[in-house]
Amino acid sequence: MKINKIFFLSCLLTSFNTFAQTKLFDDNWKFLKEKDSISGAEQPNFPDKNWRTIHLPHDWAIEDLPNQNDSTIIGPFYKYSPATEQGGYVVGGTAWYRKTFILKNQKETSIRFDGVYMDSDVWLNGHHLGNHPYGYTPFTYELTPYLAPAGKTNVLAVRVKNIGANTRWYSGAGIYRHVYLINRPKIHLGEIFVTTPVVNKEKATIQITESSNAAINVRIIDSTGKVVAEGKQTSINNPLLWSPAHPYLYKAEISLINAGKVTDQVVIPIGIRNIHIDAETGLTINGERTLLKGGCVHHDNGLLGAAAFDRAEERKVELLKAAGFNAIRTSHNPPSEKFLETCDRLGMLVIDEAFDTWFEKKNPQDYHRFFPDWWQRDLESMILRDRNHPSVIMWSIGNEIPERADSLAITRQLVNTIKKLDNTRPITEAENSFWERPYKWEATDKSFALLDVAGYNYQWSRYAVDQRRVPGRIVFGSETVPSELYEAWTQVQGLPYVIGDFVWTAMDYLGEAGIGHSIYATKESQRLSFPWFNAYCGDIDLIGNKKTQSLYRDVVWNNSPIEVVVHTPKPPGTKEIVSWWGWPDESPSWTWPGYIDTLMHLRVFTRSKAVKLDLNGATLAIKEVPDSTPLTVTFDVPYAPGMLAVFAMKNGKEVGVKTLVTASKPAAIRLKADRKTIDLQDLAYVNIEIIDAQDNVVPNADIPLQLEISGQGTLAGAGSACPNRPASFQQPACTTFKGKALAILRSNDNKGIIKLKVKADGLKSAEVIIKSQRL
Repeated sequence: MKINKIFFLSCLLTSFNTFAQTKLFDDNWKFLKEKDSISGAEQPNFPDKNWRTIHLPHDWAIEDLPNQNDSTIIGPFYKYSPATEQGGYVVGGTAWYRKTFILKNQKETSIRFDGVYMDSDVWLNGHHLGNHPYGYTPFTYELTPYLAPAGKTNVLAVRVKNIGANTRWYSGAGIYRHVYLINRPKIHLGEIFVTTPVVNKEKATIQITESSNAAINVRIIDSTGKVVAEGKQTSINNPLLWSPAHPYLYKAEISLINAGKVTDQVVIPIGIRNIHIDAETGLTINGERTLLKGGCVHHDNGLLGAAAFDRAEERKVELLKAAGFNAIRTSHNPPSEKFLETCDRLGMLVIDEAFDTWFEKKNPQDYHRFFPDWWQRDLESMILRDRNHPSVIMWSIGNEIPERADSLAITRQLVNTIKKLDNTRPITEAENSFWERPYKWEATDKSFALLDVAGYNYQWSRYAVDQRRVPGRIVFGSETVPSELYEAWTQVQGLPYVIGDFVWTAMDYLGEAGIGHSIYATKESQRLSFPWFNAYCGDIDLIGNKKTQSLYRDVVWNNSPIEVVVHTPKPPGTKEIVSWWGWPDESPSWTWPGYIDTLMHLRVFTRSKAVKLDLNGATLAIKEVPDSTPLTVTFDVPYAPGMLAVFAMKNGKEVGVKTLVTASKPAAIRLKADRKTIDLQDLAYVNIEIIDAQDNVVPNADIPLQLEISGQGTLAGAGSACPNRPASFQQPACTTFKGKALAILRSNDNKGIIKLKVKADGLKSAEVIIKSQRL
């Protein structure tokens, strides 16, 4: 099978200029979570004076619950939550949002929600605008027929129902993504789609279609502001091509012409690139073979819950890019608009996934209830919003669908719906072994035959076997476990029809509690129960720090010549149980008070053939890396404080080194802000570290902290990456985990400074000042 797809584009709601006024509609909503059923809250005159005033995005599920105690209700976590360990032990329910607004004049007006979880109903001035069940797709309502006269007050009401067990991961609850109010000219642009029939280094041909076939004019503008092409179908000579390494973006200025006048206009960032996939050459971008160094990513933002703040979405992509990933699978639902915009700008490839369920349920109240009536609308919503992003390289119609081998008719319908809207990208689906059906793996053949690329969940050992059985099949590892990275990645490197590998997961997420655990016990378990609330299977932890498995990935992907980790001494009489998605209880630490002369087990990861081990300047051993444990050599070393150093050796010479230093007792707090100047209504992430007198992070310090915030901002979240110590993420206090914690500050509408001071008993305090201004 050959797939030769050429396309580009990114379209943002915020790109619209004054012809179509798109206003961020996030501020000053009234909010109330139901205790008892509320009647009449959709009516304009309903009294909401005593409701909370909040600013979107908002996730009530991450907020502290009433009746806090130390055993069953801790922060947002409730031991007996209907969401159970899959949903992260948070509490849903029903809640209301209301917002009043006045329009100075009456234009054609609509409202767009980028994401509401879930089953939302919207009213304007008492008129029911509609219901939208799915929590991850954008939706728009026409307001014009129900607006009050110009200068009069309008009341918008939204009811959100997050009821029962409706997800397999943390979903959040509420209007957790942006809302936009759109005022359009009477004659306005329809849906825009940009394709490039020809792309090479010498020339790119750009073709723009508009859904109403209106007369349009297009200008392509480079990053310096120079117009490089003009016309409905234009060509650019010697174009700068978009790629993960060089994500160059042009702008397309698209104008609607009516009676010789411009009546509407949109300016869209665009990236030009050529995608080609076949079984002989694999995936190429602009003619160069590209291996997908991928990670699966859920939509939550850790301490913020599901709230899709722009900076949170941006930082997530930055962290993944810095960790070596070049591709993300949005598991298992469409992401936010800002997430894709950031992927466009930073050069992150995306597999955009639609659904986790079709007709058959995975939980009693999940999306299967709505799929028969809503799949087409939700799929179209995703494609129309996301098809113009250069970062999106594939569509996925589902993940581990139980009926995947039995419902080929719906597979065809899903595929055909996508191809009508976008015939430029391949379509895939992530399929696993049939644990829920008495079928063999070969039963996937009929469904994969309807797709362009086959997504294999945890089946890397079948890649070569299946190519002999089904020649020409294009494959990628849609999910693999961290411990099998070397084996899976070897297949990607060696087999051209295997185009990439996506680990489960790239980042820790709330819910699926403890699936990545390493515990000392006698009984194995897939997940762990309360107080575990975090999956803990990610390369990057809940607050953004690299975990041990990520160090191994650095070596496998040739991003580091050598890494070393040390196993925690096992308690006497116990057995370590590491889950399938988990990693042994190791850390890059040489701080083990109380273990003097205890034999410590070290693993060293390297692509070199030999490793030298030094302790406090003395060479203890030189070992060859055995063939039986590729990239890994082990040492057993009696513990003594000081400096541990491992050297990657080639022909007797040192070609790489990694050192671990023993930290002394905690002495002070150190703060590191990701940015010292932020916009209004923006976020600043402040890493908190416990350090010794020599400025080393103390990796075994779990210390309670007190936070003081003053100035033009508030605390948006605070906490650690600990997976089994539930706590409030919204109080000005937290406890470090492995010497680290995180505070997230949110600026308000006023320019000025925000000061964060962090204190702990017996330690030198620290403070940081963030400047907030209109950027």
